[in-house]
Amino acid sequence: MNTPATDVSRAAPGWPGIAPTWTSSAKDLVTTALGRGRVWASIGHGILNEVYWPSAGEPQVRDLGFIVASPGRWHELKRIRQYRLSLQQPFIPLPRIVHEGDGYRLELNLSPDPIRDVLLVAFRLEGTDLKLYTLLAPHLGGSGLRNNARAADGLVAWTDGVALHLAADCGFSRASAGYVGSSDGWQDFAHHGRMDWTFQDALDGNVALTGELGACAGVLALGFAPTQEGAGTLARSSLAEGFSSVRRSCAAAWQAWATKVIIPEAPEPVRREAWLSAAMLKVHEGRSYPGALIASLSIPWGNTSDSTGGYHLVWTRDAVEAAFALLAIGCVEDARRVLEYLIATQRADGSWSQNSFPDGRPFWSGVQLDEVGFPVLLAAKLAEQGAIDGLTGVTEMIGRAVRYLARHGPGSPQDRWEENAGISPFTLGVEIAALVTAAEHLPAAESAYALSLADYWNERLEDWTYIENGTFSPAFDIDGYYVRIAAPLLEGGLRGRIDISNRPGSSTPVVALIGMECLYLARLGLRNARDRRIQNTVKVIDGLLRVQTPHGIAYRRYNGDGYGEHEDGAPFDGTGVGRLWPLLTGERAHLDLLLGIDTLPWLEMMTQMTGPGGLIPEQVWDADPVPGPGLEPGKPTGSAMPLVWAHAEFLKLLIARHQQRPIELLAGVERRYRGRRPEAATWHWRRTQPFDALPAGRELLIENPEPFQLHYGFDGWREVTDQSSEASAFAIHAVRFDNADVAGHSVLDFTFYFPESHRWAGIDYQILLGEPDTGVTRS
Repeated sequence: MNTPATDVSRAAPGWPGIAPTWTSSAKDLVTTALGRGRVWASIGHGILNEVYWPSAGEPQVRDLGFIVASPGRWHELKRIRQYRLSLQQPFIPLPRIVHEGDGYRLELNLSPDPIRDVLLVAFRLEGTDLKLYTLLAPHLGGSGLRNNARAADGLVAWTDGVALHLAADCGFSRASAGYVGSSDGWQDFAHHGRMDWTFQDALDGNVALTGELGACAGVLALGFAPTQEGAGTLARSSLAEGFSSVRRSCAAAWQAWATKVIIPEAPEPVRREAWLSAAMLKVHEGRSYPGALIASLSIPWGNTSDSTGGYHLVWTRDAVEAAFALLAIGCVEDARRVLEYLIATQRADGSWSQNSFPDGRPFWSGVQLDEVGFPVLLAAKLAEQGAIDGLTGVTEMIGRAVRYLARHGPGSPQDRWEENAGISPFTLGVEIAALVTAAEHLPAAESAYALSLADYWNERLEDWTYIENGTFSPAFDIDGYYVRIAAPLLEGGLRGRIDISNRPGSSTPVVALIGMECLYLARLGLRNARDRRIQNTVKVIDGLLRVQTPHGIAYRRYNGDGYGEHEDGAPFDGTGVGRLWPLLTGERAHLDLLLGIDTLPWLEMMTQMTGPGGLIPEQVWDADPVPGPGLEPGKPTGSAMPLVWAHAEFLKLLIARHQQRPIELLAGVERRYRGRRPEAATWHWRRTQPFDALPAGRELLIENPEPFQLHYGFDGWREVTDQSSEASAFAIHAVRFDNADVAGHSVLDFTFYFPESHRWAGIDYQILLGEPDTGVTRS
């Protein structure tokens, strides 16, 4: 067991240390246990990177690395990067890492403890006259600031309410606490070529701990608790049980979970990637908050920032994408837990936070309407498979979500990339599908209204997002295409401009911005994959966004994207160049699936764009190699890795290939639309979504969130009348005009009076009756 460090003296110099950062997001693997233990760990460059406790949303350690030293020579392993990582089974994320270099071989085996908040590392160093040193960088409380470190009985760190203890079964011959950049272990070796410092304390700063291990083989235990004493007790208890027993228990739990997973036949590299992807989804689920599926156990370009954010947060969209994948591979209970979590974290108004910590606390404050619609789609999919029985609160959740969509759609304050307000084909498609599937769970009046609104939005989808004879039409010999996102209708819609995020001061006409958003329309069953408009847009997508790399085809999010490394490979810092997204390879492949084309080549390409451990990244590099940061064409960048959404997309594509049907294609949507644009019986006019003409044979609802009096007349303000609105479904107030009400008239003139606030709208509107809408509102 641990023995007290010897020759330990005085407080470390160099307070408070350099500005802290996290580590690179280029991970080899992430892992956790499936028992009561609440530790998650990432592995990168062959060592432990961020370690999370007591939830997957709370990183507490920057990294835990190693120095191998002999007389006159020393090697920090994370910088040398000469190692191999392997798994006994791809669905058991317990890695064996072997570092080999000049005169040494270090084998590391990792296992979280299933019953304690402890991570064990078994080590064995081989070579002549060698010593092994640990380098531990605490980031307790989610930051490298205001940490405290002490070299005493083991290596100890603490801050308010959080503590860690690194113990070794062979003890530490010597230990030291220091400040990063001045008196830490790396600086010691860099200055002296050996471990020379033995400082006892480093307080209230960016701290580090160094330990000389008492033997070349043994076990390290990294324990976490609210108190220093508790962390030490847990670490020593885990050592007492022994590494073999702990690892055996951890592996058995993963093996038992894997018996529920169904992976169809495919070439072995694809099947292996599928098993690993399934495990990656499971790794990212919370323990204290079951169903809280975070987006990634990583911090994109974390080696440049100490942000408390990163991707270790729950995004409703990413969680549902993962839940669909879990459902597809047979993990029904796991998918149900995601829905239970979403029911619990829905806000009173029916929406969800843009993202949140696993306990439900919001992090960012934006609203994305696809994130309001996705939980409804998940509930509908579970219901479709007979897997919703016993869940309570589902109907109430659906009602609140649809109320929010009905009152605030179709335009969203943010699109799925969290960058722009407007009408995106992707977001609108999710909204429409949610309205249709929700109808089965709503009272009659609300059901009828939801279907009416869905039909109207679906009919208008092209009016709002498809440009005839746009900027790219001549180059691709097409008559039109879907845009990435249209500006809000009152800001010009298809005639408006869109700001390019991460490129300050840059904007572009809506018609000059292309993304892959429209492909989901076919996947959801709203449009046929062979629809001329979809096929037109694919020509532009493949022409502008598609890049062939040595490892396969991948796509940019949109032309002009600025989210990615700079041209020279420098990390994204708020500006950059958008790189390639493997998950978009999966989205493009789903269209081929719907066209009857085998998607195996796409799956194989996604398999080849992974990191050293098989993890699928958020982005891959798309330019010439840059040796310094290790950027290679078609291989991961410093963006998030693993990306849960990307692993989910891979699994969904594999299962869809087997079933010949996208997972997201819901029976209710398919029955109603069969991939065709409908003709809505009723058009819904709102001041935020106006139109200037009503086609013949359609009824008209003039709507507003608050009560109003409609002051109206016909054909130049003749036959002037006032009519009070009536509350309809979802507390939307409306005045209805059926065909008889407008018969014999060519123009409806109107304005609003709001009795609750005693004010007039101050604008006169008119609608041409029996005419197609031109997209320009007359007032």
